[in-house]
Amino acid sequence: MDRWLRDVKDTVRQSTHERYGYAIGPHIKPAIGRIKLKDLTAAQVRWFYRDRLDYGLAPATVQKLHAVLHKALEAAVSDGLIPRNVAADLKLPRIIREEIDPLNQDEARRFLETASGERLEALYILALNSGMRQGELLALKWEDVDLERGVLRVRRTLTRTDKTYTLGEPKTKKSRRTIRLTAGAAAALEVHLSRQLAEMERMGSLYQPGGLAFATTTGTIINPSNLRTRSFKPLLEHAGLRSIRFHDLRHTCATLLLSSNVNPKIVSEMLGHASIAITLDTYSHVLPTMQESAIRALEEELE
Repeated sequence: MDRWLRDVKDTVRQSTHERYGYAIGPHIKPAIGRIKLKDLTAAQVRWFYRDRLDYGLAPATVQKLHAVLHKALEAAVSDGLIPRNVAADLKLPRIIREEIDPLNQDEARRFLETASGERLEALYILALNSGMRQGELLALKWEDVDLERGVLRVRRTLTRTDKTYTLGEPKTKKSRRTIRLTAGAAAALEVHLSRQLAEMERMGSLYQPGGLAFATTTGTIINPSNLRTRSFKPLLEHAGLRSIRFHDLRHTCATLLLSSNVNPKIVSEMLGHASIAITLDTYSHVLPTMQESAIRALEEELE
């Protein structure tokens, strides 16, 4: 496992390599690391997964451990070290999909009204109007924003490496995308840019220019945890709204679009999903409403 981890270091993103290391160091090696590669059995791997579940890991985390072990063993098969991958075809623990909790239209409006005048008001407007991920918003640079044409390009996201946040590649190939801005989002970004330029002037040499659209008062990357605890949660409380995750702003954008009968393919591209199947699966709860609207439209056409 250690050798495989070294071999793949230059073939994956640093954050991915660190996740591989997390799976191998605290979990895979202590449990099955002393077993000779040729003696490893499917039963032992199955026991390992069961042990991690009993330890308290979530099924989704165990599936990630499996993905790393499977990749390493597949490399061992390719190298001729073992005849087959014993981690293949194992039944994995079922992931219980977490229910999404988007804001409805009235709640979204109340949230934005509460955020009015806040330093990061434009961030929240953009989140609800574009469906961008938190990491994509915090990694957005002004060079990616064309206010005259009313579009922005998603070209990077935040990645965590060595306990610090840096700018990295987007989540998937489809995550690289161009998003058309609403008039409200474009106007909010213009106001935000003016405010940011004023901050730069006040801070003088203390400001660290990195071109970020959303940065700290000194120009550095905003810590996602700080954004949630110091800005997002207090806004929810002031608006009298229930506690939701920042990611639910993305879900809010998607459900509002789908509820307005926007083509799911367009919504999928806007969100940067790898396929439309992910969009339809994630927001299947919206489909019954869409079907009712479709039936009403058909009835009107045929009357």
